[in-house]
Amino acid sequence: MAVSCTKTDLGSDQKLTLRQSVENNVNKVNNALTKISQTKGFQLLSINEGSLKSANSYSDSITLKLIAGIYTFQPDTANRSVHLNTCRLFKKTGDSEMLIVNLPQKLIFHPRHLHNFNPLDSTLKNDFKITATDYHFYYSRWDQYDYKISAGFNLDTANLGNLDLTSGANPTSGYTWSSKYSFTGGYNITVSGQTGDTTRMAFSLSNRTETLLKETVTFVRSGFRITERQYVLSIGNVDIKRSSGIDSIQVYLNGVLQKKAGAKIIESANDEGSICHSRDIQLTFDDGTTINLSTLIQPAMTTLKTLVNSLHSMYFAKNIVDYIAINIYYYSH
Repeated sequence: MAVSCTKTDLGSDQKLTLRQSVENNVNKVNNALTKISQTKGFQLLSINEGSLKSANSYSDSITLKLIAGIYTFQPDTANRSVHLNTCRLFKKTGDSEMLIVNLPQKLIFHPRHLHNFNPLDSTLKNDFKITATDYHFYYSRWDQYDYKISAGFNLDTANLGNLDLTSGANPTSGYTWSSKYSFTGGYNITVSGQTGDTTRMAFSLSNRTETLLKETVTFVRSGFRITERQYVLSIGNVDIKRSSGIDSIQVYLNGVLQKKAGAKIIESANDEGSICHSRDIQLTFDDGTTINLSTLIQPAMTTLKTLVNSLHSMYFAKNIVDYIAINIYYYSH
């Protein structure tokens, strides 16, 4: 596995020491996460109201063509389904090759009102828009499925960003997923992975084409034993790498191994191989001084963990977008 993306035009960053590079790169990460935390897009990904009625319990296949159109939140309490345990929530008001849904933001930012519908304040306006340009959920027996969504979100006239998500499962390839949220301002975060005899999990935080922070961890299965084979954390042009068969953790600057620097991975017994859980990294610089990554990325680490966990769990897609899509599909077919 490559240590990270190839670094070509480094400019003035090439002249910085390891410590200066780490501090410079961490400042970019903290700045990015601070800006992201102040957006409505982050509020979308932060939604977690515990156990809701999951759309995944509906084992049928849905495509964009079956639910395409323009829909407005207009509950029909006389048209109620025992199967869905709710009424028809959306009325089709126009034609489109996309799925466009207009509804009150209260149902998005507080989805318990969407899942447990009660008559709402009649003064609420449909000020939130979901525009899905691609959507499908192919489901078959034995929990085999193929899922994809590409959608943008608007609150009144403000663009909140875009979600692109794919996932699937089958007995041959195991479980695969890739979730990306693109925020306004050029920032985006991606979470991906696959399971099987070789399990790989990764996340990356980017500013347009510049990767600010990226983590990749690979596990291998041998019988009932799962072993970490390789771990790579890239902070801008600094790479921290641990591989099986190599005694020490290696630190690279601009792709060059730093022989006088080092790193130590600090983890608990329940570590899942990620700085977004209980893993920490202690960096040792050329002069012998040390500092922990958790100290450098604070308080932005909380924001990072929220983003990665949300995209990995696909909470917004499963509990909001899918729930809306299934309600529209059920009452249309």
